[in-house]
Amino acid sequence: MDYITILGFVAATCTTVAFLPQVMKTWQSKSAKDVSFGMLVFFCSGIFLWFIYGVFIKSSPVIIANLLTLILNLIILYLKIKYE
Repeated sequence: MDYITILGFVAATCTTVAFLPQVMKTWQSKSAKDVSFGMLVFFCSGIFLWFIYGVFIKSSPVIIANLLTLILNLIILYLKIKYE
């Protein structure tokens, strides 16, 4: 594995893990009132497109990071809908 791929995986880990506190807070508080529904929809759409882009360019860091980030944000979106 080359240094650029390692850099990609480190960046992917940071940006993906950044959403874990929001998932945990939303889950524990059973409230997502401060999270914008529109932002979540647009963000999930963008992350999905980044995932597709990663598939086309065959970039593991882009694919993995965006798949995991999409899953975490879909959980937040689900909780937003469920708790409203």
